[in-house]
Amino acid sequence: MTRPDPAAFADLLTGYCLEVEPGQQVLVRSTTLAAPLLLELQRAILERDAWPLLRVEVPGQAPGFYAHGQDRHLDDVPPVALDEARKADASLGIQAPADPRELADVDPERIARVARARRPLREATMRRRWCSTLWPTEALAAQAGMAFDDYAAFVERALFLDQPHPVAAWGGLRAFQERLIARLAGASELRIQAEGTDLRLDVAKRTWVNSDGRRNMPSGEVFTGPHESSAEGHVRFSVRSSPAGMDVDGVELELRGGEVVAAAARTGDAYLQRALATDAGARRLGEIGIGTNFGIDRPVGTILFDEKIGGTVHLALGRSYPETGGRNKSALHWDLICDLRRGGRLTADGEVIQQDGRFVT
Repeated sequence: MTRPDPAAFADLLTGYCLEVEPGQQVLVRSTTLAAPLLLELQRAILERDAWPLLRVEVPGQAPGFYAHGQDRHLDDVPPVALDEARKADASLGIQAPADPRELADVDPERIARVARARRPLREATMRRRWCSTLWPTEALAAQAGMAFDDYAAFVERALFLDQPHPVAAWGGLRAFQERLIARLAGASELRIQAEGTDLRLDVAKRTWVNSDGRRNMPSGEVFTGPHESSAEGHVRFSVRSSPAGMDVDGVELELRGGEVVAAAARTGDAYLQRALATDAGARRLGEIGIGTNFGIDRPVGTILFDEKIGGTVHLALGRSYPETGGRNKSALHWDLICDLRRGGRLTADGEVIQQDGRFVT
């Protein structure tokens, strides 16, 4: 049997995540490698009396775009794409790469130009119902250092599709996260401490979001937007990152008055420096998130999974999510992960929330 079961996965996405209703137009983006899931999504959307709009990319399409794109293509978007993003009732993005590092040789400045140009597309999409997910591929399994069958089973567990009632399981996680948010809602200062890390953030009167699988599948985090000028201290990110297929590791930042004033990476430093130069907001934090999904027990090189690891926190350079009250604007939103499972601590106004990767009640 294909794992995860594409029919059960499609039903979870269209029912629990997107809550597709009759007559809606549902935009679905992925690659040909997700064909089993795409076909079941078409079935599930049609059964809900809605319109499936499948936009399927072939392997090699993205690097080909950067290789041949002219200034117009890098600095603008086709009007029909913007019109589609504005009119779609719901959008679903499915990662299913043939090569997660296919953009590794692309000039990061060209990637940054496209990110800036596509900002209106992202904003239009985020005003509607949306969800991001992943379909396992051989390349993703190799990136994770796992045999394909083991990786597919790992993905299945992370989605809670290995459980008899996945929706009920997500409801249980949502309830736990509601209790966590109740502890955090009145806090002013968060402090993250670990080897190489001692960082303070002001989150007073900011809104915490319960990420329970409806927008990201899998999910398992609570997050908010820190006050833009509040970050003070230094942080070392101990989990490898792969933005746009780049290999970045050993990132260390120093922040003063909310702004990155010093930055270095053991691997991928050139990418880090270019990312920080994306625009004025790229040097400030747009998010702090706390991972709660203990079904994800190891990093696999995909941020959709890695930022949810139970016992970690992550910080995003760049764009805030407006629903948190965050005001930072940027074409960049880059999540970087600090693992607290080996001697780390998260406190809220001095109260220990997480110690050595376990939540303290």
